[in-house]
Amino acid sequence: MPLDRAAWAAPAARAGLFPEWSRFARLADGTFDEDADPARDMKPVVDALKAQNVSVIELDTILSNWLTGEEFTQHLDKVRSFVTLAHTAGIRVVMYYPSLEVISVGGEKGRSFYKDGGGKAWVQRSLDGKPNVFYGSLVVWVDPGDESCWVSPNSPWRDFYLGRIKALAGTGLDAVWPDVPIYFDGALTWCDASSWAADAFKADTGLALPAKADFSALPFRRYVEWRHRDLLQWQLDIAAAGRSVNPELVTFVETVSMDYQYATLVGLDGAYLRKAEGVSQMWEVDVLANYDGMRHATATDWTCLISMYKYARAASGTKPAWAFSYGWKADDASLVMAELLAAGCNPYEVKSPFKNETTDKAMRTRMYAFVAANQDKLFDATRVAEVGVYHSSASRDFVSPTAGTGMYANTKAPSGVKDWWSSGSAEESCTRQAWLGEFRGTVKALVYAHVPFTTVTSPFLAAEDLAGLKVLMLPNLQAVSDAEAAVLRGFVAGGGTVVVTGPAPTALDELGTARGEYALADVLGFRKGDPLPATLQNRFGSGVCWYVKDRPGHSYLAKTDSAAADRILAPVRAAAPPAVTLTGDSRIHLELSRRGDDTVVQLVNFTCFGDTPAAFRTTPATCTVALTLPEGRRVLSATVSSPDTASPAPQPVPFTATGTTVDVTLTVAQYSLLTVTTG
Repeated sequence: MPLDRAAWAAPAARAGLFPEWSRFARLADGTFDEDADPARDMKPVVDALKAQNVSVIELDTILSNWLTGEEFTQHLDKVRSFVTLAHTAGIRVVMYYPSLEVISVGGEKGRSFYKDGGGKAWVQRSLDGKPNVFYGSLVVWVDPGDESCWVSPNSPWRDFYLGRIKALAGTGLDAVWPDVPIYFDGALTWCDASSWAADAFKADTGLALPAKADFSALPFRRYVEWRHRDLLQWQLDIAAAGRSVNPELVTFVETVSMDYQYATLVGLDGAYLRKAEGVSQMWEVDVLANYDGMRHATATDWTCLISMYKYARAASGTKPAWAFSYGWKADDASLVMAELLAAGCNPYEVKSPFKNETTDKAMRTRMYAFVAANQDKLFDATRVAEVGVYHSSASRDFVSPTAGTGMYANTKAPSGVKDWWSSGSAEESCTRQAWLGEFRGTVKALVYAHVPFTTVTSPFLAAEDLAGLKVLMLPNLQAVSDAEAAVLRGFVAGGGTVVVTGPAPTALDELGTARGEYALADVLGFRKGDPLPATLQNRFGSGVCWYVKDRPGHSYLAKTDSAAADRILAPVRAAAPPAVTLTGDSRIHLELSRRGDDTVVQLVNFTCFGDTPAAFRTTPATCTVALTLPEGRRVLSATVSSPDTASPAPQPVPFTATGTTVDVTLTVAQYSLLTVTTG
């Protein structure tokens, strides 16, 4: 792709703004061996990725390993050489560097960071004192015989790592990529309880660390929430260290915890970072199976994937949201990427489960050419959504905690499929999660109804976060702070509609402690001492609150029960009839945005998935999109761009304009981008 000199020279993060190159990024992995020669070994890597329309290289070398100071310093010269070659080719470079994990090659039987370095003193520990270190092939990225040691961010490792980030910032890199800053749960749970963490927790809260995991005890719930803030500060410190050397350097933190329960277990809540300057996320959106991707998804599993990508986009705020686009074969990989793009994320295409190769070079080249040709419509257009779905981190943490992350719905792997996301226990499904099931079911209902919506994340909620919304869905909202409640109350008083579901609406505070009175009793129209109504509509100020005692979203998630969906969609249809409707299969995901005179409708066809897993196939689907035109406007043209065709260039399609409505009928293979231009 030609080098955009203006974008190349654009200044980086100022007042929270990210550079142009990062907003339009198309990412892929690159690496080199320690004996690599720049001309012989590095340049071919850069040239190959440039030919695949990659604009940003994630450089993943030996920084995962235990390195001496001398080894690290020598490696910096290699990094400088690679960065120079990439920049000459017009490609940016982001450096991958694990933030809390140290791998010792051969460390099980030989020297290791834990046994011979600082690891034994700096290691994360579980609540019962066990060190967070393991050997062998517990996870795919640690080879048999190697050691993985997870260190405490509150230990002296903090200054050690930040010093190395500063050194990396002086190599000419455009960004750094700290890998998953989590309290890793592979071998142990509920880390960190090291002396370093105990001191930090005591300094922040005045409390001693809890002795055991007990959600009924306030000190443990304080510990659960504190870990989110502790890791937030760690990420902020990493970004600040890099900018102290290079003010133009930006940071993308690899974040594996998405909208589901995993964030509670490992401490990393990506939405806490939403309003931070100079630092965003590389979202690791996992697929159903490491060696099968999403090929055996159900339609409900697919809406879970949609939910994760839309959460990623929302939790990154106004900043770029980079995200993994995993695939197993070319056709399933391109469909996953279609959902990523529809959500507004930047793709990092990779073959599951590793990240050092493409699923298919031709597919990546074709998809990235489409992204480059349509980047303004994908990343610069304004999303049009008058409906929001509220993701409550506190409710996720404290409403009926159960075993299992709830990442997807179907827990049983089809015959012959290995490394499935779950162990097979039904308890791991999101359909068994009290809060998550209601949230995910609400998302599914809106997707199936073709209603454009945005996800709204909860940490640091402010009134401006709800600007432009007419309806805010509050699925099973129980745990809420006074500050959150005030924002929600103001939204309704100002004319907004909220839809609250579940048996204990706003009955808990932000730490999961039972309130003496509902935080939104005035908005709900009933108090704790009143009989709980099955349903109620309550006028409050200029707005209205719809309440449903049951969890209709949860029911719809599990059974695709249209009657359940209607109970939460009725308020949406009454208060925010969409400007776009779709006649066709409910399994066509629709997203709406505008840029200048263009109205952009993205359509992703997941009709290949049903109620039970089946062999993956691409099944084109025909649908009709009806748009309500802005007042005083007429249609000048309608075009469709698609990566499913030979060229990403927009092609004209017939349309019918009747009064203030324009109808466009088209067939979607996997992904179509419809543009209606008015004048």
